[in-house]
Amino acid sequence: MTKKEQRRQARYESIQLLSYICIDDDGKEWKQGMGRTLNINEIGLKLETHEPIETRQIVLLAVGLENEVVDIKGRVIYCNRNEVGRFESGVEFYDLDASDREVIRLFVREFNRQYI
Repeated sequence: MTKKEQRRQARYESIQLLSYICIDDDGKEWKQGMGRTLNINEIGLKLETHEPIETRQIVLLAVGLENEVVDIKGRVIYCNRNEVGRFESGVEFYDLDASDREVIRLFVREFNRQYI
C-alpha cells in the first residue's frame, strides 16, 4: 500500500543551510540548532536536522535563499528518522510577512524554471 500524497503543491529539491530555534506556546526559546532544507515550496519545506523536533512545535528559521536571508515561522507537521540517522521534519509556513513570502515565491518559481 502506498502513502497517499497530501501536499497541495509540488516541492522542489533545494539544499539550503539554515538555523532554527524552537519556541513554546509562550514564545520562550528552548532549543536551537543548524540544519538544511531538502525541498521547498511556497507553503512549506522539509528540514533535515541531527536532533528530532517535536510535531506541532513552532520553529523560527533563518534560511539563505539566493542572496537573501529569509526569517520564516513555521509549525512542524511531522518528524521521522531517515536511513542515515538524521531527522526529517515537514514544516508548514505561517505568519510570513509579505516581503518574505515574495522572496520564497520568487525563489520557488526561479528554481522551477531552471531545474524542472
